[in-house]
Amino acid sequence: MRLATGLLVFLALAAAAPAVAQTLRPPAVTVKESPLGRILFDGRGYVLYAFTRDSRDKSACSGACARAWPPYIVKSRPRGGTGVAARRLGTATRADGSLQATYAGRPLYYYVGDRRPGQIRCQNVTEFGGVWRVVRPSGRLVH
Repeated sequence: MRLATGLLVFLALAAAAPAVAQTLRPPAVTVKESPLGRILFDGRGYVLYAFTRDSRDKSACSGACARAWPPYIVKSRPRGGTGVAARRLGTATRADGSLQATYAGRPLYYYVGDRRPGQIRCQNVTEFGGVWRVVRPSGRLVH
């Protein structure tokens, strides 16, 4: 009887583990303080950029551009952490069918040169016909 009860408790805890793990995952987009003020980061602490050539929910960055500025690819609408307005989070479908995270309609990207969490190596840089800037929680770009 004790073995059966122990087995049932183990199975119940094992079944609940994925739900607990999902609630403990870090947010996909969060706000942190930086030398540029409060800006958007991913859940691992990497800064997120926007491209001034993009239009609302549509990326203008592919090929060599996307190799230098990898899009923030997600499987579904990203989760937001403290300071993030959930209503501003969304996705845009890229030409290859993948989903790119957006904030206030702006597709979000990484910079390949940001090698560690917290690095901001390409703020206000002109490349690929537009300017790359970090994003404030309001959705505005830092100039």
